[in-house]
Amino acid sequence: MDFNMKKLASDAGIFFTRAVQFTEEKFGQAEKTELDAHFENLLARADSTKNWTEKILRQTEVLLQPNPSARVEEFLYEKLDRKVPSRVTNGELLAQYMSEAANELGPETPYGKTLIKVGETEKRLGAAERDFIHSASINFLTPLRNFLEGDWRTISKERRILQNRRLDLDASKARLKKAKAAEAKAAAEQELRVAQTEFDRQAEVTRLLLEGISSTHVNHLRCLQEFVESQATYYAQCYRHMLDLQKQLGSTQGVIFPGTFVGNTEPASSPLSSASLATAAATIPVVPTVVGMSSTGEAAISLDDVAPPASGTRKARVLYDYEAGDSSELALLADELITVYSLPGMDPDWLIGERGNRKGKVPVTYLELLS
Repeated sequence: MDFNMKKLASDAGIFFTRAVQFTEEKFGQAEKTELDAHFENLLARADSTKNWTEKILRQTEVLLQPNPSARVEEFLYEKLDRKVPSRVTNGELLAQYMSEAANELGPETPYGKTLIKVGETEKRLGAAERDFIHSASINFLTPLRNFLEGDWRTISKERRILQNRRLDLDASKARLKKAKAAEAKAAAEQELRVAQTEFDRQAEVTRLLLEGISSTHVNHLRCLQEFVESQATYYAQCYRHMLDLQKQLGSTQGVIFPGTFVGNTEPASSPLSSASLATAAATIPVVPTVVGMSSTGEAAISLDDVAPPASGTRKARVLYDYEAGDSSELALLADELITVYSLPGMDPDWLIGERGNRKGKVPVTYLELLS
């Protein structure tokens, strides 16, 4: 009990000392140990990553599930570590209504037959949407959520410890300045050495965690690419289902609506048939493109022949290493400075980078533009 009381009193004293140091710093009455510029940049990049990850996560959840009540319900199930119940998609619900309507209004009537055909397609669209939501949740939302609930919490914890170590260090410096007697000064110097060692050790731990944000970006980039693939697959499936439905309805239009266009061989505004869509798609020329350049001919120009614009060049710091994919790209090393600029028609995700006599395309996501 006596030991616990001593420890409690010691902890209270440390907390009070930190509070006093923090307050005096806020009022400009005490000196504060500043972190180096590189460390501050790591902190800013980590905070930015956390903030934008949260926003992207929340808005993706809205995209996948627009119903806020359903999102709250799913959130509660996840927090209770219970399986989220299967939910009927809007397309599947519409398909159910159409099927029921056809059965009641007459499945053999023209309207009933059409309701059945459209309902079957809506059911397929709903199933495709379900697969897309499932894929996006696993391959995109889960990694983002894991970063916020795992890595970021660890980073936040170590940053708080570093803040306390800095307050202890600055309080020790203040006590050393105030010490007059030789004995008190010796004790203050010993305390300062211990505080400096603990601060340096914690700063190194925190720095390593912050540098891991670069790996987080690479992981999130891979997850983003998987999300795009899932979304592209989903829309391609929807397009095929709708083309099939359009063919079915177009082939029976004359039977379902006999005599609709009697006396008028061509409707004033006829919908584009699936055959014409297919013909149009087949006649569109496919032009190969080069990453980072437009398809209007800029890719054929050698970068060595391209002069930088008279105005518009900027300096950029490389965030992390980048290995060139081909001879048109520029390999990058973390923390180096290069000159960058854009050319008309370029993909906005790429810039032209120059380092000495070397020139090539560089990805924007690997750069921090300085001026």
